Amino acid sequence: MNRYLSLIKFSHTIFALPFALIGFFLATRELGGNFLWQNFLLVLLCMVFARSAAMAFNRYLDRDIDEKNPRTVQREIPAGLISPMGALLFVIINSTLFVVTTWFINPICFYLSPVALFVILIYSYTKRFTWLCHFVLGFGLSIAPMGAYLAIAGKFDLIPLLYSAAVMFWVAGFDIIYALQDEDFDKAQELKSIPVKLGQKNALRLSLVLHVLCAAFILGAAYTITQRFEDFGLFIFGGSLIFVGLLAYQHSLVKVNDLSRVNLAFFTTNGIASVLLSVFFMLDYFV
Repeated sequence: MNRYLSLIKFSHTIFALPFALIGFFLATRELGGNFLWQNFLLVLLCMVFARSAAMAFNRYLDRDIDEKNPRTVQREIPAGLISPMGALLFVIINSTLFVVTTWFINPICFYLSPVALFVILIYSYTKRFTWLCHFVLGFGLSIAPMGAYLAIAGKFDLIPLLYSAAVMFWVAGFDIIYALQDEDFDKAQELKSIPVKLGQKNALRLSLVLHVLCAAFILGAAYTITQRFEDFGLFIFGGSLIFVGLLAYQHSLVKVNDLSRVNLAFFTTNGIASVLLSVFFMLDYFV
């Protein structure tokens, strides 16, 4: 089991899960604060199953690429710790469990579940034909807040859509930073990415622009919350400002020709930012 948890980088769930929690509790607040553990567990299971399927499929599809890349050669499949068929079976099981779980939530989530699966799985192909792959990844993770909101409210709404837009630009921006590490390898293998397309300097500039857009949507969502609810929004505004500050800090860590702190920017800073945002949202909800 530990090998499969490592295969899917289970710890990276910390990026999208906090936004799913925001969508869930926002919908619960909209409906009068009637919290049900059953609904919470179903949403949590959907997140785990969907992300596990997407990450394992990425590792399965990229196994030959990972074997050639010195940075990824020790991953579970090229290292022989998990067989390709074992990984593919893991994908099928988690995809099936995701769809089945949505059936227990509501009809709209069940009907949209194949669409969500398609989006999160197709990302693994995109680096082979388009440098827009970072945006596809961002769009896949952006389903989290809107999907969790749909699970409870059964309808679309402006605020979770604002958070979904924020997640898309946030993830695309930090994935560009992460891809800087493989610029030379991707060129040699004829893989597509924004660093390959634009070079390091322009890729970092675009990442910054995307994170400015993310900040605008994060603050816009917080403002819309305060306008809709008289007794809700003070803490989330503070959490949003901290999130924006950590975005800025992330860009101070990575410089052209100095990628030594990419992991600090990618994993640590973004993980802390998303967790703190959800914590401040919970403070608003419960306090």
